Parts: sequence; C-alpha cells; structure tokens
Amino acid sequence: MGLFDFAVNMGKKLFGGGDDPAAKIKQEIEASNPGIQNLNVEFKDGKVSLSGDAASAEAMEKAVLIAGNVQGVGEVNADQVKAPAQTGKVDYYIIQQGDSLSAIAKKFLGNANAYPKIFEANREVIQDPDKIYAGQKIRIPLE
Repeated sequence: MGLFDFAVNMGKKLFGGGDDPAAKIKQEIEASNPGIQNLNVEFKDGKVSLSGDAASAEAMEKAVLIAGNVQGVGEVNADQVKAPAQTGKVDYYIIQQGDSLSAIAKKFLGNANAYPKIFEANREVIQDPDKIYAGQKIRIPLE
C-alpha cells in the first residue's frame, strides 16, 4: 500500500516519555480490531511500520489511519501488510478546521445526509461523528 503522511503534532495523545510507542500503537490498533492478524508495529523517529495479514484492504487502511492519527506519528508504512486488493474506490481526506462529517459528505458524495457512510467507513478512527478534529485523516468510500 505504501507510505502515508500524517500531521505529526496532531492526533490522539497515546504515549508519553516512558512508554513504548510501538506497543501503545499496536494496542490501539488491536483494541479497535480492524481485521489484522499477526500484527507487528515498529516506531522510530515519528515513522510507524506495520506488518501482518489483513482480512481486507479496508482493514489495512483502517490500521494505517489508527496508527497515523496518533500524536507524534508523521508517517505510516504499510508495505509489509498482506491484504487483498481494494475492490472499491476510496479517497483520503485531512479534516480542516470547521469541517463536519456532513460538509465532507456534501463535498465528496454530493449529499450532506450521506455522512453516516463516512462515519461507518471510519468507525475505528472516529468514535463520535460530532468529535472530529483538524488534521485527522479519514477514508472516504466513493462507491
């Protein structure tokens, strides 16, 4: 899948000085259970490398987004994640100040009332559709 860029100074605050960032990120991904087996997470200098076996392309994409939307992470590499090919069309969007899921749905899907589709596609990344933040990267299912 390749390399994804993220806003390093934004995101969920997951670890502090004495924590093992790789272990914390792995725990966060596994807690959300996006569908990755044999997950391995490495973290160095703001870069996360993931490996494992994804049940679907969507599961791999969600693991990347969960890892990348952590404060202190600037890049996520998922080249070592084995996943089936993506069958649908997906775009990615970085939430801007003042955005709402309905505004994003209007922009990408042509209908503000389609925001539940975006929420469902990001349920592991967004726990509450009213609590999104600028700099957060999400997936937009286009089909």
